[in-house]
Amino acid sequence: MSLISLIAALLLEQWRPLSDRRNLLTPLSRYVMYLERQFNAGESHHGVIAWSLVIIPAVMCIWLVYWLANHVSPLAALVLNVLTLYVTMGFRQFSHYFTAIQLALKEEDLPRARQLLAEWRGHNCGNLGREEIVRLSIEGALTASHRHVFAVIFWFVLLPGPSGAVLYRLASFLDKAWGGGALGDAELGCFGKFAHNAFEFLDWLPVRVTAAAFAVVGDFEDAVYCWRTQAAKWNDRALGIVLATGAGALGVRLGMPLEMNGEVEDRPELGVGEYAESGFLDSTVGLVWRALVLYLLMLLIIGVAKVVS
Repeated sequence: MSLISLIAALLLEQWRPLSDRRNLLTPLSRYVMYLERQFNAGESHHGVIAWSLVIIPAVMCIWLVYWLANHVSPLAALVLNVLTLYVTMGFRQFSHYFTAIQLALKEEDLPRARQLLAEWRGHNCGNLGREEIVRLSIEGALTASHRHVFAVIFWFVLLPGPSGAVLYRLASFLDKAWGGGALGDAELGCFGKFAHNAFEFLDWLPVRVTAAAFAVVGDFEDAVYCWRTQAAKWNDRALGIVLATGAGALGVRLGMPLEMNGEVEDRPELGVGEYAESGFLDSTVGLVWRALVLYLLMLLIIGVAKVVS
């Protein structure tokens, strides 16, 4: 059922992508802000309680609904899986930006490419050159493919029903909101520490599975070399593994210092081979799709092995 659910969810999203998630995220954001106001007294155990009040009811509820649906009809359980994956995976959530940037660069429209990248990343990219735009676009695609596709699939397969997908997506949301992530407030300190540590724990194995998939479907030797020698240099070690391995698998150089808003952002170099050119955008799409096919193929093999045994 897992394989069928994933394929159906991917096809549904390709047919009708859920690009606007505000109707879902706005109530969740309000609830998260309410819990922060009520529980944040500067102690780490307050963060544990608040995190639990978001995660445990949601995961238990979706598991219970799945259990009831499965007892009513396997078809109902399948539909629940597909709908949950449709909401939590978000393959097209980032790909439309990536595709639009590709098109803008092919048309030599650098201002449009900068504007799209700024909307995607959430900050000004007005002074970036062509190579820098390509580098950041590849980094964004590799990161988003892990966070919104491969890690969600991993937890979906590991836990019963769609509870794993909900667990990972909510943990990621709370890390961003409380743990000092991309959308979070690092000043929350002890209160947000548990949210960050919990997400790091949940992401530890999926990160390595994603990196292994990139290595298998890309340049294996360079991918493993970059994983071993470069990943630890990245500020976010988990994303460093994904980005370094992806860069090695593609044979492109990512990272490197950037001038953003008049300040130089010190970023270590990742990958080996050539400097980023527009052609590597197509290569990135191919790498992600091959990794996804590998995931699905492994699920098929596991499913057949279960049937045979």
